[in-house]
Amino acid sequence: MQPVLIAGQWRPSHAAAHFQSENPATRSRLPDEYPVSAWQDCNEALGAAAAAADVMRRLPSEQIAAFLERFAERIEANKDALVAMAHAETALPVTPRLADVEFPRTTGQLRQAAAAAREGSWAMATIDTKNNIRSVLAPLGPIAVFGPNNFPFAFNSAAGGDFAAAIAAGNPVIAKANTSHPGTTRIFAEAAFDAVQATDLPSAAVQLLYRTSHEDGERLVSDPRLGATAYTGSRTAGLALKAAADRAGKPIYLELSSVNPVVILPGAIQSRATELVNEFTTSCLMGAGQFCTNPGMVIVFASAESEAWIKAVVAKFRASPDGTLLSKGVESSLATSITKLRAGGANLLTGDDAGSGQGYCRKNTLLAIQGEQFLQNPELFQTEAFGNASLFVTVRDVAEAQGVLAHLEGNLTGCIYSDQDGADEDIYAALAPILRERVGRLLNDKMPTGVAVSPAMNHGGPFPATGHPGFTAVGIPASLRRFAALQCYDNVRAHRLPPALQDRNPNGRMWRLVDGCWTKDNAQTTS
Repeated sequence: MQPVLIAGQWRPSHAAAHFQSENPATRSRLPDEYPVSAWQDCNEALGAAAAAADVMRRLPSEQIAAFLERFAERIEANKDALVAMAHAETALPVTPRLADVEFPRTTGQLRQAAAAAREGSWAMATIDTKNNIRSVLAPLGPIAVFGPNNFPFAFNSAAGGDFAAAIAAGNPVIAKANTSHPGTTRIFAEAAFDAVQATDLPSAAVQLLYRTSHEDGERLVSDPRLGATAYTGSRTAGLALKAAADRAGKPIYLELSSVNPVVILPGAIQSRATELVNEFTTSCLMGAGQFCTNPGMVIVFASAESEAWIKAVVAKFRASPDGTLLSKGVESSLATSITKLRAGGANLLTGDDAGSGQGYCRKNTLLAIQGEQFLQNPELFQTEAFGNASLFVTVRDVAEAQGVLAHLEGNLTGCIYSDQDGADEDIYAALAPILRERVGRLLNDKMPTGVAVSPAMNHGGPFPATGHPGFTAVGIPASLRRFAALQCYDNVRAHRLPPALQDRNPNGRMWRLVDGCWTKDNAQTTS
């Protein structure tokens, strides 16, 4: 039985039960056992995190940055073990996915977060010298991070983007491992704890629980000692946690579900049909479709060219290998979603059967409906089929396309492919404003699967893509602001102000809003 990390000690859990992870490619259990923590573990972790938060609020940003950089170094020293464990627990390819793509993204995020913590502009220090009122974003308190199953590195609860942002903002983290990759999370937590000790952070700056009951999870996110929660996962579980957090007035940042509609305008199909077949198939089937930005709905205009294009996609799907899904639960959920769509009237073009690949898998699946069918039951036809599946919606004209887009729920992404010589400009102008209001990230002529770790990135969107449209889970420094409280100082004496709000710029690099102007200069207080 693997130990939990609580209050600076790896110790046996007060376990209510135990579980084992599985190798999805072989459908066999892996040898290590992990505890399902009873409330006593949660309670002790919360108490230790609250004490750590009191210390971390007063730490210099340089010390926080040093931890994040040291952690990135420790991760790199453990690369082989992490890649091997993640491959065993998720069946994701060692290369390029784990070793060459997700691994450097993870260490890169940590280093970007370190740079943001050190520089300090993320905190949006604001100084009004005339009225002697000043405000700044400051650490919120202990953050619980619930990681997803599909990114064992980049979104890991003990190393991923939410973790990096919470720590960079000056908060301790209670990591709740995903059941699909607890061993990977344990290795990350070991490296994090080494970095905690090396940089003299409070011993409970990073803690690890593997699993709790649903009731204890809801109790955790609503506890008075917790500052906020970051959750990525299923809509059902996420909304249960949100209800509990909302009742207690606790912030919770959710990433739930998204079908990521792709609209392909007539000119695009006419001018580059084969290119679009390849782009869409690659995007939809990459990682067996297990990306939160996977294109799960494609809207095309009725025509002979569109029919031919869809047939070409079907042929490409049939010729492509069936990828391994992350778990038995993902396989079951995908089958259930496809069955629901078919029961609602969707026509099966290919797939919807046990896959021919390794372990847990389903055949690459494509479904199709007409626009009028969608409009009769838009909620049903936005059922997320998480995996290697997508739904075509064929519309008769621009008006019907507008109707379909107007009935969309919130999504992480939305994309429009158009003729590159301008033939689709009028249609684009009619559709883009509607889609723009329903997605966090609008793309043109580019599939949505990739999420760059850029300061300008928005990996968020209207509900139910996320729980709040004003925040992003990817993109530093914006992602840090989820885990901060706005603190205002009115007529407070200069020597009592935090360094970021004193007249002198504390490091000469921080951007501050002084009397309405962004500047790195010192503030000039007039007497």
